[in-house]
Amino acid sequence: MAKNRIIPYREDLKAKARELRKNSTLSEILLWKEIKERKLLGYQFHRQVPILDFIVDFYSHELQLAIEIDGDSHNQNYNYDVGRQSELEQYGVQFLRFDDKEVKRDMNNVLRTIETWVLDKQRAL
Repeated sequence: MAKNRIIPYREDLKAKARELRKNSTLSEILLWKEIKERKLLGYQFHRQVPILDFIVDFYSHELQLAIEIDGDSHNQNYNYDVGRQSELEQYGVQFLRFDDKEVKRDMNNVLRTIETWVLDKQRAL
């Protein structure tokens, strides 16, 4: 994989990200248990990462992969999420999105989807 690319972020988002980490949703806690400490194919992920003017749920600098868990609040924020994702994609960030219920009910499928994405990216390099 390429060297980690640093994407700028607003300094004031660090405190907000810290607060979000302290108040994680159940889905975020469950997924974090599975991907922290390089458990997923040896790649490091971080929680609640500031990037540009936004905070993503999980991010791997090595993979330039953001993982978002969409709960009910995302239904009202659909246009915001699409715009945010589009802006971050211009910096090379790629996204995987999962529904809150999917993370809670079918973690194996969520992990399989992430692993497949990572393996496909490795093959493409």
